[in-house]
Amino acid sequence: MSELPLAPFKRIIKQEGATRVSEEAAETLRDEIEQHARQRAVESRKYAEHADRKTVQAEDVEASS
Repeated sequence: MSELPLAPFKRIIKQEGATRVSEEAAETLRDEIEQHARQRAVESRKYAEHADRKTVQAEDVEASS
């Protein structure tokens, strides 16, 4: 189950010119973005650990891209 609400993803698609957005399209976008964010979070944590820190900082997130 996703932790992110669906409405913002529908809104983003509409802001890019779509008149209507199916539930499935918004769910697909949300799921893909959430998966990408989780992968980046794992990599960011690894950078923080490598620097002997427990706190993930912006530089870790930037380095994980």
